[in-house]
Amino acid sequence: MEVEGQTDSYFLLNITRVVKCIDDEASDEVRYWKPEHGQPENVGEYRSVIGLRIDPAKVGDAQLFLTWGWIAIVVSEVIKKALEEMGATGPKFQEVTGPSTISPEERARDRKSRELFEIADTTRETAWRTLGTLDKDVFMPIAMSSSWPGQRQLWRVIRREAGRTLLVTHGLSDPFADLLEPSVGFGLELTLEVDATVKDISKGWPLMLLDRVADEVAEHEHVRESVKAGLFSMEVSGKGMPKSLVTGEGRVAVLLGVESRSLPGHFSTPYGEVKLVTVKALLPSELAYLLEHGAEGQAELARRFVENGEEHLSRLGRKPVA
Repeated sequence: MEVEGQTDSYFLLNITRVVKCIDDEASDEVRYWKPEHGQPENVGEYRSVIGLRIDPAKVGDAQLFLTWGWIAIVVSEVIKKALEEMGATGPKFQEVTGPSTISPEERARDRKSRELFEIADTTRETAWRTLGTLDKDVFMPIAMSSSWPGQRQLWRVIRREAGRTLLVTHGLSDPFADLLEPSVGFGLELTLEVDATVKDISKGWPLMLLDRVADEVAEHEHVRESVKAGLFSMEVSGKGMPKSLVTGEGRVAVLLGVESRSLPGHFSTPYGEVKLVTVKALLPSELAYLLEHGAEGQAELARRFVENGEEHLSRLGRKPVA
């Protein structure tokens, strides 16, 4: 085929043969979709495959095929050699037969880790679905932070009534990756709700703000303990945030722990109770009030938010309560 702007010849490869041959035991990691994942159309299919290995006995005489259930193009050694000799520049090859690349001890550790995190994930997803419609997408940063218990930063999005969007951290209650024991990690998750339908979550200010607050919570034990004890306020960078939230010093303030009539304060997991902590964006004048009145100011602001019906909701166009 001809490609506009290119002088070289290009060929399209249409692979029609599909072979069910993935070796679950030999592969480094295999996960399946289960009913509790909330995607019934995928139940029984592969959710992820890492360190793919196939069973040659199930391949027969196939020289070129797709693996069933998990998209991978597999070629025989003969075709691999032919492609290399002709100078094909597209394909990259990786061995998919033979013994696993990890030891039995590593496999056992990985399996235990997967089981622990699978239970944590599934339990949280069940809790999130009670709050609204859970998006299928899981958001994560390009570079993971080692300060989160499971060394993975994840966020989920829940669509709520009246067009509201609820963002939640999805990993502050993970088991600790280095211990491989059942636990609720830091024992909390954070949530921030806005009164708008946020379509591009990854570029919106709500996720940016929740991310910065979560980093402070994850990195500082005294912050976590204060958050779990009750109301707590903090400031984070206002870079890229809406101007109405940013102080003259370029900061954005939040109040954590404002009670809500539409959100639970805790949810249960097989590993223990997890506290759900609300994150409310404050206006600059409200931060000034806090700085002047301290802990009493936090309680008074929270009372006013509940009184006027705002509660935990973060809104850009609202009037300040102080």
